[in-house]
Amino acid sequence: MTLDNNSIIRKAAIQTGTLTSGLLNPEQARKFIQQTFDATNLGGLIRHEMRTAKTGEVDKIGIASRILRKKTENTDDGYRASVKTSQIEYSTTAVRLPWEITEETLRENIEGQNLETVITNLMTTQLGVDMEDLYLNGDEDVETSDPDHDFLYINDGWIKQISNGGHVYDASSEASMSLDLFYKTLAQLPNKYNNGKLRWLMSPKRAQEWELFLLNQVIGQGGAVPESIYTAPARIPAVECPSLDDSTILLTDPKNLIVVNTYSIQIRKTTEGKEAIMQDKRFYVVHLDYDPIIEELDATAIIKGLK
Repeated sequence: MTLDNNSIIRKAAIQTGTLTSGLLNPEQARKFIQQTFDATNLGGLIRHEMRTAKTGEVDKIGIASRILRKKTENTDDGYRASVKTSQIEYSTTAVRLPWEITEETLRENIEGQNLETVITNLMTTQLGVDMEDLYLNGDEDVETSDPDHDFLYINDGWIKQISNGGHVYDASSEASMSLDLFYKTLAQLPNKYNNGKLRWLMSPKRAQEWELFLLNQVIGQGGAVPESIYTAPARIPAVECPSLDDSTILLTDPKNLIVVNTYSIQIRKTTEGKEAIMQDKRFYVVHLDYDPIIEELDATAIIKGLK
């Protein structure tokens, strides 16, 4: 997070001393949301949309192929090319992140009052990590007494959406990783989406296991594997996502993955009230909302059941 962004957020929320303050203006809201996206590898690659309404539509605009026509001098055949438009519905879900700092911690820490900003920055980073986890793994059908499952119950993520409407490759029958499974998964996508923008999304452990698989192949054959294959199976670069399960790999253009937020983001702080006085604490909470959607499900694939 840059100094400018720090100043914006502190001015908007941290330096306000009451619980009724802290609503960010649109520019501050954009910068704050960008900070959360910058906290992860995937966050900076996906598409971000800010809206004023909690429910609505995001426009899809495309152009058809083979739209050229033969030119005939001094004639007008009435043909006109046009763009293709459609919409994706979204419905944001409200979430919050509360935390607290004791006044004693601020007094005794070498950072002093600056510690408040340091902790707030750390909370913003963790918010970004947690949000990416929800974007990927959220599942409204999961509801148990397990806090981790209750966390994922907030909204449906991209994995569930792709599993229900994208191209699925079941690797549960595969004895181990192989180059074939990448090509078989890629073959399920229509050629028009295989345009150089695709990325494999996988966990760091799965990326390392893929590298180990290749190394074992090299050792067994006494040859060498081009370095590009380590990070780009089927000539498609990989993006490591710690929030992804080791048994799952996604294939899509990251810009096909969209997160919608509204401008109604609040960062509130209070040092007043009975609880704050009696416990000698400062209380904070970030309020925001989100919805992870996909522009084109047909342009997505998922490998499931990897051993």
